[in-house]
Amino acid sequence: MKVSPSKENILKKIRKALSHSTPLPFPQSEGNVSVYPSSTQELEVEFAEQFNQLQGRFIFCVNRQELAFQFSSLVRKQDWKKIYCVEPAIKELTASQNEERFTSTDLSNCDISVTGCECLVARTGSIVMSTAQLSGRSASVYAPIHICIAFTSQLVYDIKEALQLVKEKYNAKLPSLITFATGPSRTADIEKTLVVGVHGPKEVYCFLIDA
Repeated sequence: MKVSPSKENILKKIRKALSHSTPLPFPQSEGNVSVYPSSTQELEVEFAEQFNQLQGRFIFCVNRQELAFQFSSLVRKQDWKKIYCVEPAIKELTASQNEERFTSTDLSNCDISVTGCECLVARTGSIVMSTAQLSGRSASVYAPIHICIAFTSQLVYDIKEALQLVKEKYNAKLPSLITFATGPSRTADIEKTLVVGVHGPKEVYCFLIDA
């Protein structure tokens, strides 16, 4: 097949270009240095500020006893009747005064779901969860209200650190789903009218225990 002069000219230019490597125009953007400045305050404060800005409800607890008290007070105040929780460690922390309200089988009719998390991302105010948790894929998005119980030791600054933490925890057996929940579910129509709670929980609480 005969190649036309114009096509041959184009091919020559391509071959010439490929024979010389092109330097990166912005080498600092290739992951060598974070594009975000380091946090100037404690991670707990950074997370709380970002989480609140996203319409999340943040509650800090100095220990497990205060968590139990704060959680029980909130349940009574909101008059939640059915609390879905399948993680034994999380249930142990929260069910001491509300045992009769807890269920591990009826997610579709619950008022709230309570889960743990893999970690918290301070810079974005995100809760990182995975299918490796006993709560699975549905608990944090199906219920109208999601409550996350976390510890200060689970705080990381940025998403890169969160992914690295999950990778180190599970090695070659990564969970089939790793999700970043950043505040209540939000969506907007073509007129930019913001609606909360359409594709997930309408309210998200985070109880952070100092431990």
